[in-house]
Amino acid sequence: MTGSVMLLDGASLWFRSFYALPEKMTSPDGRPVNAVRGFVDTIAALVTEHRPTRLVVCLDLDWRPTFRTDLIPSYKAHRVATPGDGTTTGDVEEVPDTLTPQVDMIIEALRCAGITTSGAHGCEADDVIGTLAFAEAADSVLVVSGDRDLLQVVADDPVTVRVLYVGRGLKNAELMGPAEVAAKYNVPEDRAGTAYAEMSILRGDPSDGLPGVPGIGDKTAAKLITEYGDLDALEVAAHDPGSALAARARKSILASTDYLTAARVVVAVRTDADTVESRTDDRLPTTPDDVDGLRALVAELGVSASVNRLAKALEWDETFS
Repeated sequence: MTGSVMLLDGASLWFRSFYALPEKMTSPDGRPVNAVRGFVDTIAALVTEHRPTRLVVCLDLDWRPTFRTDLIPSYKAHRVATPGDGTTTGDVEEVPDTLTPQVDMIIEALRCAGITTSGAHGCEADDVIGTLAFAEAADSVLVVSGDRDLLQVVADDPVTVRVLYVGRGLKNAELMGPAEVAAKYNVPEDRAGTAYAEMSILRGDPSDGLPGVPGIGDKTAAKLITEYGDLDALEVAAHDPGSALAARARKSILASTDYLTAARVVVAVRTDADTVESRTDDRLPTTPDDVDGLRALVAELGVSASVNRLAKALEWDETFS
């Protein structure tokens, strides 16, 4: 292998940084910068630990894409912000007021540092990650996210794709490949990523507003996918009166035909998104792209300690005070 590429789930990581650190961490003018500090520290720690040769922060340009909500309207509907009168405000995500301005600060810090970002119109960060991982033919891939949906991208061929799942924090991160996904979720190892997605379709996911098939939980979903090989074969068995499928599961699956058809598209991470990168070179920057801009940002936000940790991780000569 010539190197490794690290794909970061931007929103997942800055949300976790925001909630992990107190809002009393402020800039000289009193604005909260806890998410900024936590996010920059997270990148520094990941680069130091895993030493990637390339790095991309993947963004949600559409956190609730139409191609998903058209099929399952409940998809992430519980996260849509509502004003005081109870009416919806469209597809605006409910985000803490003090986090929203910090996202712009983070994006500016990434720009100044020379760290590549990538997004795709009408797609979530998951789809960007899936597309970049699927297209990679030379370097190993490490995905970092607190979203278990991305476990479906794990692979051993043509390059290794691993997910560092940080749902319980960076210190308790789990490095997941096909073998680990298969062992933890009792799905076939030879198609662990796809089988995990199919299991998720069957059991549903309240955090994403996916109802699942009534009466089928984690264990039953994994057992059915393993027993029948894949979701298509399971549905064939449900339509076959002579199959050995239990009557209760058969009834639920047959009643959920429309949902299962839609969920295949909604749950699957896309591998064909039209991604747009902020830079043509995603290699780790040997110097900041905009050192003056980064110095000005450090002075404005009071985040010198975090940026210096990033500079050390990236082996820059510059220091910031």
